[in-house]
Amino acid sequence: MEPAFVEANGVRFAYLAQGTGPLVLLLHGFPDTAWTWDRALPALATAGFRAVAPFTRGYHPTAIPADGRYDLATLAADAIALIGALGEERAILVGHDWGAAAAYKAAATRPEALRLLVTFAIPHPGALRPTPALAWAVRHMLALRLPGAATRTRARQFAYLDELWHRWSPGWDVPAAETAAVKRAFAQPGSLEAAIAYYRANGPRDTTLTTPITVPTIAFAGESDLVAPRVYEKARRWFASSYEVIQVPGGHFMHREHADHVIPELVRAIREHAAP
Repeated sequence: MEPAFVEANGVRFAYLAQGTGPLVLLLHGFPDTAWTWDRALPALATAGFRAVAPFTRGYHPTAIPADGRYDLATLAADAIALIGALGEERAILVGHDWGAAAAYKAAATRPEALRLLVTFAIPHPGALRPTPALAWAVRHMLALRLPGAATRTRARQFAYLDELWHRWSPGWDVPAAETAAVKRAFAQPGSLEAAIAYYRANGPRDTTLTTPITVPTIAFAGESDLVAPRVYEKARRWFASSYEVIQVPGGHFMHREHADHVIPELVRAIREHAAP
């Protein structure tokens, strides 16, 4: 599967795609790439959907944006612009990690463009409360904002990326191949700096998301993730339409750690809510 390219929101995006039918746009997080959805793309295509996974702004082979913007409003605008650039007016939006944060923002600001919202590993920001435990769990957000973060991340062949995957999915013996794609991307000039800029442009909570989301939403929560599934249940008041929490085994990278279980659940949930 070779990436294709499209211009959206002033950026040349690379993306992976399979299938025909209603558009499902799948956003990746950090430290990851569009290849994180390589099991989801064919499964969704078989189910009758057009599945598209872009490399988000700055992640090679997507261009590094000339405007230097990585705030959530811009990431959300990217998602909406990609829907239009791919020739559609509406889409099912799926996001993991930073992709989930951008997806919540997109649903809050442009609900008419989304048929369904599906998030992985990040609850609605309104459900997060500052605690010592949360601060410790997301300490990478501070580490990646400090001077020299890119140099430290590159050290020892990007060993920090492996550390994050092991920390966030603690019950998984992560194969070396899992982080190979993102290491290749970050080896390209400027790509790692762009990814780190997401952390410098955003905090752990988006306090602007104060209006309940009107898009039907499904949230996948990993049983051993940084944020416990009960937090997702507490987020219900931030959704004015249907809201389903699907608790699955695994940690932050549940869709990789337990792909045989999670990917069919993703396809089932999408088909039940937005059948082709």
